[in-house]
Amino acid sequence: MIYAAIAAGGVGSRMGADIPKQFLNVGGVPMIVRTISRFCSSPSVDAVYVGTNAEWVDELKAMCAKYLPEADNVTILAGGSDRNGTVFKIAEHIAAERGVAPQDIILTHDGVRPFVTERIIADNIAAMRDHSAAGTAVPSVDTILLSSEDGGVIESVPPRARMFRAQTPQTFRLKELMQEYAALTDEQKARLTDTAGIFALRGIPVAIVRGEDTNIKITAPFDMQLAELIAAQEK
Repeated sequence: MIYAAIAAGGVGSRMGADIPKQFLNVGGVPMIVRTISRFCSSPSVDAVYVGTNAEWVDELKAMCAKYLPEADNVTILAGGSDRNGTVFKIAEHIAAERGVAPQDIILTHDGVRPFVTERIIADNIAAMRDHSAAGTAVPSVDTILLSSEDGGVIESVPPRARMFRAQTPQTFRLKELMQEYAALTDEQKARLTDTAGIFALRGIPVAIVRGEDTNIKITAPFDMQLAELIAAQEK
């Protein structure tokens, strides 16, 4: 089985909106609904699980019923305390509901990346033929600076040719993901900001899948303006 796990539990403080940013409209449709639709309509994905704020579970179910009435492969549940916690909670739900087979794959995705393409989804799944983990990324067009711990001075300038900007999906064998996450210490869990970092931390190679510039993460008001342009172009 191939599952999608969408993390949609943030509060969106940087957006300055009255509701969590994932529920804001983009092109007249809630952002999170756009994200869910990319996976529930994908011929590559068998089932979609979305972890969101507990108080928004019923509202999101209503949104899916309104905008995605034919999507019968979507499950909405309360997420964890952070992104990785939400992904692991979804993984545990899948394991309890369906069991876990060695070949099962899980694509983890940000709820605020509504423009992921079928090509990216398919390439992530294809990467699992030869790897235990894969992460979507685009080459950095900017030079990246590594600062001192206090952020006051430049410590080094890594070669730009090797620098990538991380996107999602990040994709894993479900059984291995659960094993690796369970083996982390609380300190390691708190330090990691994405799921691929779990595998990288433990020395497991993570394949790079090329993303796209339109696969943006919407976190601030300017991102909303860009998202409206992308949505208009896709019509």
